[in-house]
Amino acid sequence: MSDAEVAAWLRLVATSGLGPVGVRQLLSAFGLPECVLAQEAANLGRYVSPDVVRALLAPPDDRLAALIERTLAWRTAPGHHLLTLADAAYPARLFDLHDPPPVLYVTGQLTALARPALAVVGARKATAQGRHDAESFAAAFSRAGHAVVSGLALGVDAAAHAGGLREAGGTIAVIGTGVDIVYPARHRDLAHAVAAHGAIVSEFPLGTRAVGHHFPRRNRIIAALARGVLVIEAAERSGSLITARLAAELGRDVFAIPGSIHSQLSHGAHRLIREGAKLVEVPQDVFEEFPDLAPQAGNARSAGAAGRTQPADTLGAALAYDPVTLDEICARSGKRPDVVTSALLELELAGVVERLPGNLYRRLGR
Repeated sequence: MSDAEVAAWLRLVATSGLGPVGVRQLLSAFGLPECVLAQEAANLGRYVSPDVVRALLAPPDDRLAALIERTLAWRTAPGHHLLTLADAAYPARLFDLHDPPPVLYVTGQLTALARPALAVVGARKATAQGRHDAESFAAAFSRAGHAVVSGLALGVDAAAHAGGLREAGGTIAVIGTGVDIVYPARHRDLAHAVAAHGAIVSEFPLGTRAVGHHFPRRNRIIAALARGVLVIEAAERSGSLITARLAAELGRDVFAIPGSIHSQLSHGAHRLIREGAKLVEVPQDVFEEFPDLAPQAGNARSAGAAGRTQPADTLGAALAYDPVTLDEICARSGKRPDVVTSALLELELAGVVERLPGNLYRRLGR
């Protein structure tokens, strides 16, 4: 794509009051952006309002001119790609949206966008168990050849990307800022790893900062890219539920891992299950919906079941997956408090046990 073609796409997308649906309407009527911008006002006026017509015909202002120049320079760097609706590499699944982004900024490997994908989303303030589940399920999906899609947020998203990076399928981060901005900033190293072994995707122009209403828009891309969406730990009002709803509307499969009835982070997943999402306990529960997945994934249920029924610590069944007190563990195990405390510390350091506020402990599904 030439610099002039890129500039025309950016001018069209930046037109105030137009939006993705309006862009597609004009493209359908007149062809590529350069043809749209060459139209007379009367022709454009048959499809858009007078205000939009004036904006389309006005020359780029200083801000837009600077963005075009910046984008042209950005795309010359290795691994930087600007995809448009007219590009063969544009993800075909996004056309299921009524408003597919006319332009996508991509940092990383375009091949990642061509792979089948599964999304893993959930709470930012996830528990250690939730983060572990996200990473282990994502690794299983990636091992089966699927790219793992998530939003680069704290908690479940970060763990899902980490799991995706462990195997061949890789991972895709769909973000609510420009691709030149890492949000949250602490995920800079994770973002570099995702770009090296997958892709970071945004519809927002370079330099776009994090704004609240951008993230629901980001979620629709996550939902559309994936064949299915797995929700892990989501409160009753959660962006993950938005992603799940959008996925269902697009005909994608929705999965949810249940949790404790006493946890606020379980309410969203339980609501999805009541509404028809498939309850999953191990990756095989997801693989059953996709017969084309790698055969080795079929062993996930037996492995997961074995992990749940064969405790790997000396406290055995005395330590539950729901929070329990030190006194309860002592009573169940018949061991002295000093012995239990020592064992809990060892298990906590090994990542087998999580310590919670109020001197509560629970086993992690390792």
